[in-house]
Amino acid sequence: MNHETPDTLSDALRRHTVVIIPCYNAGPRLRAALKSALTVVDRVILVDDGSTDGCTANLEPLPVTKLTLPVNRGKGHALIHGIRHALDLPEVHVIALMDADGQHDAAELPALHTAFQSSRADLVVGARQLDKSRTPWRSRFGNQMTAWVASRLFKCPLADTQCGYRLLSPRFAEDFINTVPGGRYETEMLMILLAINKGYRMHSAPITTIYEPGNASSHFRKVRDSLRIYLALWQALRGRGLTAPQNRNVE
Repeated sequence: MNHETPDTLSDALRRHTVVIIPCYNAGPRLRAALKSALTVVDRVILVDDGSTDGCTANLEPLPVTKLTLPVNRGKGHALIHGIRHALDLPEVHVIALMDADGQHDAAELPALHTAFQSSRADLVVGARQLDKSRTPWRSRFGNQMTAWVASRLFKCPLADTQCGYRLLSPRFAEDFINTVPGGRYETEMLMILLAINKGYRMHSAPITTIYEPGNASSHFRKVRDSLRIYLALWQALRGRGLTAPQNRNVE
């Protein structure tokens, strides 16, 4: 039986959780995302994936750890770089992944942390409520189709396989950075496939859908990045292991 009180859980979240925020040309949204995360946890790692818009300049007053990749390599590379750094820190019990464009509400992190603890999962993935009034049909269709394919082919239990709002246990995070190669958005799908292949416990937890049409801070390219995700699924289905897509024409 879990006898932890809300205050104990809140203290554990603040002291033992590290938030990683990968960033590429996030514009003015970045500072707000960092400040919001710092209201919930003490340690935030910003990974600048070769930004050229100056969004990571003048952040010194904020108590965040800033890591910089010299050129843009992709979200997957930034995540792995940040996770590797987080695992070297003391007393890390949970690693949380959030986006830099404001589409992940840090106020929902306590609920995700509670779900992580109560489910004893190694990977918790946010499940967005993609209703018709707030999400374009193309985004709804793409997310639902990918989740359906992952469920049918790999018995994936997650309601949303593309949400980047995630919580990882240190043991799973260690396995992830040592197994999955860096890439772009397909790295997040490879993370799920790793959990499935090795029997890690996964859990979905509902989060609010925050969608801004024409959000210039989002760098997900619907055609190219979707193809990379499906190539990763296809390669896993063919038994080629957890590798990034090999087609260099899909960037």
